[in-house]
Amino acid sequence: MEPARKSGTAATSMGSADLFDASTDAVAVIARDGAVVGWTRGAEALLGYSAAEMAGVMAGRLLAEPEDPARIAGVAERCGAGNGWSGTIRVRHRDGRPLEVLLRVSAAFRMAGRDCFLLSAREERGRWTVAQSVLDGFLARSPVGMAVLDRDLRYVWLNGSLEQLGGVPQEERLGRRLSELLPGLQGEALEKLMRKVLASGVPVTDYEYDGWSWADPHRRHAYSASFFPLADADDTVTGICYMVLDVTERWVARRILSMVNEAGTSIGTTLDVLRTAEELADFVVPRFADFVAVDLLEPVLGDETQEALLDDAGSAPARPALRRAALRSVREGCPEAVFRVGDRVGFLGPPYDAKTLIKGDPLFVPVLDADQGPWVAAEPLRADRIREFGMHSLISVPVRARNAALGLATFARTTEPAPFGSDDVLLARELVARAAVCLDNARRYTREHTAALTLQRSLLPPALTGGSALDVASSYLPADSAGGVGGDWFDVIPLSGARVGLVVGDVVGHGISAAASMGRLRTAVQTLADMELPPDELLAHLDDLVLRLGGEESVSGADVRGAAALTGATCLYAVYDPVTRRCAMARAGHPPPVIVPPDGPAYFPEIPVGPPLGLGGMAFEATEVELAEHSLFGLFTNGLIQARDDVERGMTRLAEVLARPEPDLERLCAAAVRDLVPGPQPDDIALLLTRTRTLGAGHAVSWDVPDDPAAVGEIRALAARQVTEWGLGELAMTTELLVSELVTNAIRYAAPPIRVRLLRDARLTCEVADASSTAPRLRHARSTDEGGRGLFLVAQMSLRWGVRYTGEGKIIWAEQKIPAVHPAPPVPGEGESA
Repeated sequence: MEPARKSGTAATSMGSADLFDASTDAVAVIARDGAVVGWTRGAEALLGYSAAEMAGVMAGRLLAEPEDPARIAGVAERCGAGNGWSGTIRVRHRDGRPLEVLLRVSAAFRMAGRDCFLLSAREERGRWTVAQSVLDGFLARSPVGMAVLDRDLRYVWLNGSLEQLGGVPQEERLGRRLSELLPGLQGEALEKLMRKVLASGVPVTDYEYDGWSWADPHRRHAYSASFFPLADADDTVTGICYMVLDVTERWVARRILSMVNEAGTSIGTTLDVLRTAEELADFVVPRFADFVAVDLLEPVLGDETQEALLDDAGSAPARPALRRAALRSVREGCPEAVFRVGDRVGFLGPPYDAKTLIKGDPLFVPVLDADQGPWVAAEPLRADRIREFGMHSLISVPVRARNAALGLATFARTTEPAPFGSDDVLLARELVARAAVCLDNARRYTREHTAALTLQRSLLPPALTGGSALDVASSYLPADSAGGVGGDWFDVIPLSGARVGLVVGDVVGHGISAAASMGRLRTAVQTLADMELPPDELLAHLDDLVLRLGGEESVSGADVRGAAALTGATCLYAVYDPVTRRCAMARAGHPPPVIVPPDGPAYFPEIPVGPPLGLGGMAFEATEVELAEHSLFGLFTNGLIQARDDVERGMTRLAEVLARPEPDLERLCAAAVRDLVPGPQPDDIALLLTRTRTLGAGHAVSWDVPDDPAAVGEIRALAARQVTEWGLGELAMTTELLVSELVTNAIRYAAPPIRVRLLRDARLTCEVADASSTAPRLRHARSTDEGGRGLFLVAQMSLRWGVRYTGEGKIIWAEQKIPAVHPAPPVPGEGESA
């Protein structure tokens, strides 16, 4: 500033050097309560009070404005927190005149056991001015582009920075307008804004716009401009001044952030791999690129994907197998593409290979030359397309997520003249990174969903048969991709005496845990059903099992999802006897079955509702109904009737559909599911339909047995005669032995009444019923024992044997396999009446 002071143009009351001189400042020390602790001669010179007069005096008496005490309290709070403060404040001199002082306050410090502040003040003086040469140097060297335009918006003056920003020399600008010189900018919009400033006199600051200039005609830049009117001494507006800064970096960063945020809502809306790839392609064309292709590795299987890229030597093969997943272009039909969606795609040739996918570094070709690229020799057709459609700039970004290689996304520009820049590479990486996470999530979900569905289907019965008792049809639909595979299941279990057990259940939750829990429950039900338990007792044992398994998993710290899936599961178990046409059933929190008699409307039997499995504390009750021959008996899960969010309406609709006269059970089952659930559903759906049959006199015969050992021979002869009449003479001797042993044991160890029944369907069954609940025990007699071999002989001579308990006692049964040359006689309804 020395030259300006020598020329006499810096008219101030003190030299400019004095402006930064603090040697004459007034200094004082003030305690936190406001009392003066220290007072210097500088303070006495500034305010007129001596140190003796100010010792211990409250400093607040020096303030000249009534609102300043509150302000001073805020300053004290700030400085007490360890911060300093500076500003202008109004005080009063001893002679009563007010003074504007520049005050600086230090952070609090301890002195003589008190919190104190050091204050430094000086009277505010006149402002300093600068010489014309300094002003000219400032304008010329300013990094901000500046210009002055007249009222016609023609250039009058501009500095060198603006000349460099626009690329138009100063002599060419003077006397001309902005719109005439830089057509790549928003010239008309800027001139309209400047006219508004001239008319209103209101400045405009930080107005952002973008475009290209002659200084860099191949790249779009962003600028921030401010406009304000110029006036003479009479306040007459004579022109306008504007200042402009290149804010391209800020604009690019904001654009990248905006596009990445927008991509977060546009990419990954579904858990579908192909759809996610399409969303990435839809998002970037045309806002970022003119052409994009997303190619994914064929395996796309997590860590196995990266391992699949390595050969036996541990190095990456030159051309990994990719398949095109998405394709977009500003041109209709994507004529630039050599490969279409679904095609196997050849990877770029050397020096680019599979290591690019593993390392994850983008391939950036700012200026694409089809005659010199690595693909010319390997893929001449691609080079021809590059030349034909003017593909001049390219970015290829590996699609990677969680350290797994998924594929490659390629972006290119054809109609957009500006090539890709380094900032575009950053944006491409961010977009692909966002899409890669969504792709990986979709891939992982698809893999888990497929595994759960495979597990569930493998745990469901591959083929259902109702034997001589039932015609069976079933339908199972997994939940849609958003909900995941659930735990719905069903089964048909053959029981002794031509009876059939029917079960349907629903496990809480979705996914592999639900499917595994379903398999555990299905196995448990099969085991309990094989023990010939009635429905209510079976559910009670199943409830105890779920309680125990849940407790074991909680104690061991195992996956709580498995325990949660078991607890709260629902189940319905029914047993149908084709001889008596009676069906006993019980349910644990499950919807009741639907029954459609052959000559009546559909109805839902009233079965007491037991609690879901795993809750305990309540008993299960069984209900028995009689089913007419050819009645329709259906079991289902709640997904079938809740598809319309109205259970009552769903049950009514199900009854209406099943009441249709459709003899084919498979078609009726498929139609019911299709009509009740026309679209994707959030829960699994299981429907098990059966049509009852009856085994009449031609299939079963029974005799009452007197409580006399002598009656064994007569019963044995009757049994042999009946077997022979059925055309099974080769089984007569074995049947005699079975009847003899079972009846003898009943007379010896059980209680009357005793009854023998022979039953022929797919197998020949011998049943002996008594009134005792004592369980028979299979013994292995020693060679010296005279008895104890009865049940052992029964087990050896029969295909299988067992015992089931009834309300009157028990039934011991033994089955024999009927030779293939003797097919079972037709059941009623298939050519023979009962």
